[in-house]
Amino acid sequence: MRVFVTGATGWVGSAVVRELLDAGHQVLGLARSDEAAAAVKAAGAEVHRGDLNDLDSLRTGAAASDGVIHTAYDHAFSDYAAAAALDRQAIGALGEALAGSNRPLIITEAVQRNAPGQVGIEDSVPPSGSFGYPRFESEEAAVSFVERGVRVAVVRFPPTVHGRGDHGFASILINIARTKGVSAYPGDGSNRWPAVHRLDAAHLHCLALQSAPAAARLNGVAEEGVPVREIAEVIGRHLNVPVTSISPEKATEHFGFIGILFAQDLPASSAKTQKLLGWHPVQPGLIQDLDKGHYFDRLPERSARMANSAWNPNR
Repeated sequence: MRVFVTGATGWVGSAVVRELLDAGHQVLGLARSDEAAAAVKAAGAEVHRGDLNDLDSLRTGAAASDGVIHTAYDHAFSDYAAAAALDRQAIGALGEALAGSNRPLIITEAVQRNAPGQVGIEDSVPPSGSFGYPRFESEEAAVSFVERGVRVAVVRFPPTVHGRGDHGFASILINIARTKGVSAYPGDGSNRWPAVHRLDAAHLHCLALQSAPAAARLNGVAEEGVPVREIAEVIGRHLNVPVTSISPEKATEHFGFIGILFAQDLPASSAKTQKLLGWHPVQPGLIQDLDKGHYFDRLPERSARMANSAWNPNR
């Protein structure tokens, strides 16, 4: 199968490319710069130039492929609604190119949950206006193409997709602790973050491409919920800084934009996904991965930029 992958050089997307190639597929990877194009080529994939704003390039890439895996996303935390709108626009272009073909379109979104205290499942729908709701609208936009002859599946991932080289939320928390000299957690630290290893996430994308039924919503969750206090304790131990509680009301002040998530209880289950596709995560869990120490070797440049921008989340 020839697969068009957006975000082909991204954290999850690059792992998806490797998974596809190892499985014998051909990959057409979207690249928005010369550097990205070189990385796609070095991975063994074919380069397709363009970005999320170039709808013609998205349509052309999808039309030239047997299926699409859409992992690209503009993580513009200063304008979350605009980033979500761009995602919906890109999904629309990809869906239009595949309409009437019954070819697969796999999109990447965030795990959803119901009311506080409930475990998010594949059928969960977030309350209107809640944090993360704009991305649920992307799900709806994608699934609408099922009626137009596209085999759409949504793969949802938790806040933490971890692994060696991670520049996401775990690395940002480490940089905040390093900068402030304390590893903090909100309240009593019992609120939970679901997590999945990057390689398990990539494998789920490929299973979805091969066999997910139309309109399937899949939860790419390996651990239902890791208490945030345990995350803070691992960080504190490796950085040799104190571990302390802060009030949930001050989470945003301390952590910046990530504080909104870090103060929430976000448990999620993948039981239905595992049964449907036979997906069984095999990689290390978040605490085990953090305890290996590679997160503390050096801070990826992108994590530093994101963490530093967090002090003023509205800019």
